[in-house]
Amino acid sequence: QVRLDESGGGLVQTGGSLRLSCAPSVDPFSDYNMGWFPQPPGKEVDFVAAISRFGGQSYHVDSVKGRFTISRDNEKDSVYLQMDNLKPEGAGIYYCNAGPSLNGITRGIYWGHGTPVSVSA
Repeated sequence: QVRLDESGGGLVQTGGSLRLSCAPSVDPFSDYNMGWFPQPPGKEVDFVAAISRFGGQSYHVDSVKGRFTISRDNEKDSVYLQMDNLKPEGAGIYYCNAGPSLNGITRGIYWGHGTPVSVSA
């Protein structure tokens, strides 16, 4: 059974930073694009960033460009989302996804249980 274990969520003030981590049990890890999909409270799952199998390409939605950075370490089978200058609208449950398209339109079949991010004003 595939597991994706997210961590790193928490409560920060507006303008603060968090670094999310995800360690999928997919094998080989390098076979999968990886992405991060937040679900704001009371809303549908959205998309913020994805990275290609070997990290050569990445995509960030316009609203987070310059503030969020997705990266991966294939030696550690892990993907990360560095979130800086967080805004209240960035709050939600952040899900790690294995196998999405780089633009997030197509989502992969493997999901984690999510890690919560809260941003206080």
